[in-house]
Amino acid sequence: MHETATDETPGFRLGDDGPRFSVRSASATSVTLVVQRTGGAEPVRFALERAGGSDRWSAPTPGVVPGDRYHLLADGPTAPRHDFDPHRPLLDPYARGIVPVDPTDGVGGTGQRAATAQRWTSEVVDDAFDWGGVVKPVVPLDRVVVYEANVRTLTAANPHVPEHLRGTYAGVAHPSTIAHLHRIGVTTLELLPVHAFDTEGWLRAAGRENAWGYNSLGFFAPHAAHASADARAAGASAVLREFKGMVRLLHEAGIQVVLDVVYNHTAEEGVGGPTTSLRGIDGPRHYRWTEDGSSHHDTTGCGNTLDTSVGATADLVVDSLRYWAREVQVDGFRFDLMAALARDAQHVFDADHPLLERIRRHPDLQDVLVVAEPWDVGPDGWRTGAFGARTSEWNDGFRDTVRQFWLGDIAEERRNGAPRAGIGALAGVLTGSRHLFGPERGPLASVNFVTAHDGFTLLDLVSHDRKHNEANGEDGRDGSDDNRSFNHGIEGDTADRGVRAARGRSMRNLVGTLMLAAGVPMLTAGDDRSRTQHGNNNAYVVSGDLTPVDWSDDEDAESMTEVVAALARLRAAHPALRPTRFGVEGQETPGATRMSWYGPDGRPMTPEGWDQPIHRAVQYYAESTPEHEPSDRVLVVVHGSGRTRDLTLPVREDVLGYRLAWSSEKHRDHERLRPAGQVFTAYGPGIHVFEVA
Repeated sequence: MHETATDETPGFRLGDDGPRFSVRSASATSVTLVVQRTGGAEPVRFALERAGGSDRWSAPTPGVVPGDRYHLLADGPTAPRHDFDPHRPLLDPYARGIVPVDPTDGVGGTGQRAATAQRWTSEVVDDAFDWGGVVKPVVPLDRVVVYEANVRTLTAANPHVPEHLRGTYAGVAHPSTIAHLHRIGVTTLELLPVHAFDTEGWLRAAGRENAWGYNSLGFFAPHAAHASADARAAGASAVLREFKGMVRLLHEAGIQVVLDVVYNHTAEEGVGGPTTSLRGIDGPRHYRWTEDGSSHHDTTGCGNTLDTSVGATADLVVDSLRYWAREVQVDGFRFDLMAALARDAQHVFDADHPLLERIRRHPDLQDVLVVAEPWDVGPDGWRTGAFGARTSEWNDGFRDTVRQFWLGDIAEERRNGAPRAGIGALAGVLTGSRHLFGPERGPLASVNFVTAHDGFTLLDLVSHDRKHNEANGEDGRDGSDDNRSFNHGIEGDTADRGVRAARGRSMRNLVGTLMLAAGVPMLTAGDDRSRTQHGNNNAYVVSGDLTPVDWSDDEDAESMTEVVAALARLRAAHPALRPTRFGVEGQETPGATRMSWYGPDGRPMTPEGWDQPIHRAVQYYAESTPEHEPSDRVLVVVHGSGRTRDLTLPVREDVLGYRLAWSSEKHRDHERLRPAGQVFTAYGPGIHVFEVA
């Protein structure tokens, strides 16, 4: 089948009426399409015609077939905010194939400036694909476990993947990768940006490469370098087929695919940066500008910010989402710096921004998961909790609270004899961050995470007190200084058994809290294999060591994998740990968890017990309110101190006893039933889960 774009959707349309191309520009005075036909000697030019007084330019393009490469030439006014050059080749904003330019093939335009300025060109694709009847898996949100991964580093070192497929889309869908995701309970694979992207000019000049992809060239084409060598050699159509094949195989395995999408800025950087597409076609409409038009109004820190208050730019975003959701069958999107997409014409954040409303309500997007990174770097840019219905949000408050409790406070206790805070803040995030998301949205509005692609890995978080970003070439200016990490006495790798044991316990406490908390848990690829970046907390550049996921038979890696797998099984088995709603006092709320809190003595928690640093222990009795699953009860015991402490298991009329199901302490007795009222000894900072009889 050919693409199903409508007359209103720009780009190439290959239909029964013959090929046709269109593009939008309100500012241009002329637009020319230049096509280098496969095997043809000279490019063919098509002068596009403007439809009345609209912003749409189009023309029939007889003879154009998949595999043909093309670019645009646009002319227009010479004035502030405009960057027209009739000789500069430009990418089609709706191109479904983007490939590197060979400077000797003549595709890059005419004249020395054009030949050196453009490093990429568009390619017409054949998007025919046999989905074989495979449909998107349906995973209830409370059962979702997200695994954030970089296509390249996920399988680059996996010996079970054929060498020619490592670090590719095909490698992601290899049976060994899928088997591992199943083992650790992953339902939803979130891929770092796979839209075609470029390396920033200053990085390229330094001989380094952008490894993460937050620098988009276009919003419709999969990044070709992530495809296998055979697919790249065969052209953009083969790259797209490999991507769709990955989606189909993951769907066959019941795993959802979510894309990390970067619609807030592009690879055109600031004024004076590389003009590759939007700026040269209609820069005044697509970007935010300062009042005098001399520079971009930037709320992303990347040199430019797309102006989604303009209809054409909002259409570009929505059309891209529809394409990936319908034609490529992806299951959801995580929006990078989503606050930037929700700013109005005056650059002010608007929780009811028209673009957000279109994403929430568009009929083609009703079955997709929408996840916001709810901030940008502009004024009033931290907007966690503000994105409303149908949106889940990265919860940085969860990250900071959990790190502080298990690492910062424990380090403080070691140094000064006592931590600074009690257990109240941890209890708030453990039960879904109601203070942020409110009763209407519920706990599933929170995407909980302890680590992410930017920041320390889980192992580095417990191994370093400070960042080690020397390899990035920015003199330590990059990466956060607020890591709330703890090296447990020695900076970096060590053979010291005591330090390694303490680090292992802390890792189990961190991931245990993540997997046992209400909300949607997100794991970072490799944390389940004790992956390290050697203390680099901003490893977005490639300069040699990719720090891929460790697939060796390392004992520590295997042990951590089994910890994650056990926690995933526990979470899946207990609906009390994954409520869909917040409860209301005095009411029965289906899908909510009824919460009872007990102190170390087994008695109901007292007000002073929440915030006094001396306590640092709580017992959380969670009982589900049945909606779609049988009634369920668990007891979660949290002990946030390095001191040994006896805790009395709560006595309740409806409880016969407690059986330990999981503990962050190794070698605990998980078999016998402990009667209510029995003393349970916690030997150090730890988290323990009891099933209730």
